Amino acid sequence: MSQKHRIGLGVLMLLLLVGAVLGIDALQRARSEKDSVGEVVLTAGSVPIYLDGKLVAGFQPTDLEHLAKVSFVDPAEGKTQEGWLLRDVLLLHIKRSTLKATMLISVSSSSRSKSAQVTWAEADDTANWVMFDLAGRGTLKLVSVMDKLDSRDEWVQDVDRIEVTNP
Repeated sequence: MSQKHRIGLGVLMLLLLVGAVLGIDALQRARSEKDSVGEVVLTAGSVPIYLDGKLVAGFQPTDLEHLAKVSFVDPAEGKTQEGWLLRDVLLLHIKRSTLKATMLISVSSSSRSKSAQVTWAEADDTANWVMFDLAGRGTLKLVSVMDKLDSRDEWVQDVDRIEVTNP
């Protein structure tokens, strides 16, 4: 075998090796992208939203600033509660067609060991004023004029989880 043939064979083997490495890398990248599609990544301080046990989104109070603010006067203390409707927050991340009237929405605070449940029909009714108000520490509290959420003792302060489930 001549010197020319050995160099040609060496270059061919080198090209095959480079091609194999690039091919394997492309397959791994494609597999990685496929696995991460639809994956929700929460940032520190985000409130996660779960739909039937699956994490679908997360948000921070600053993410709500583009939503319309609503308010009502708390009848017990005469203070104005101002914030964003729970309904509008959920509709940012869940299609309306997915939400059924009987679905339960649990809003909870692990730091206060407190939670409240409303149905989608109750949250969707604007007359109930089921909403998030910004608390003094920059956290969210769930307030409403509904009997089960109309006093400070019933509000859920420092909200850190929302779960939407079929009953």
